[in-house]
Amino acid sequence: MADHQESTRTLPSLPASVAAARGHVRDVLTGWGLPPGSAAAGDLLLMVSELASNAVQHTRGRSPAFTVELRLDRAERLRLGVTDSHPRPPRRLPAAVQQDNGRGLVILRALAAEHGGRLSVEPTAAGGKTVWVTLRWPPAAP
Repeated sequence: MADHQESTRTLPSLPASVAAARGHVRDVLTGWGLPPGSAAAGDLLLMVSELASNAVQHTRGRSPAFTVELRLDRAERLRLGVTDSHPRPPRRLPAAVQQDNGRGLVILRALAAEHGGRLSVEPTAAGGKTVWVTLRWPPAAP
């Protein structure tokens, strides 16, 4: 394998693009040898859904597009990132039991930790941000 493999896709900042982001990640991971029905694949699809949903929801017209990036390196790490043009990093909001939202960062951190990884945020040169989930690769068997 080369030093790394990567895949990037830019999608319009629209709710329908969340499903397109999931499809892209599913296709790339399958190509990299992760079975589509595995628990790890399901977790990664949940993570990209959350990241893409946040990019669409929290930029509300400020960003015409967001970018999904996957990077697999020899150090046995997989990085899944979503970049948008909004400069403010995500923040954890208190979620009441009856609310349908407000739990995304908690879910992302828990899933990243479960797969030997972490959640991080980096500013971009263009003034936006990339939210990354870095995981151990290949995923551990359940």
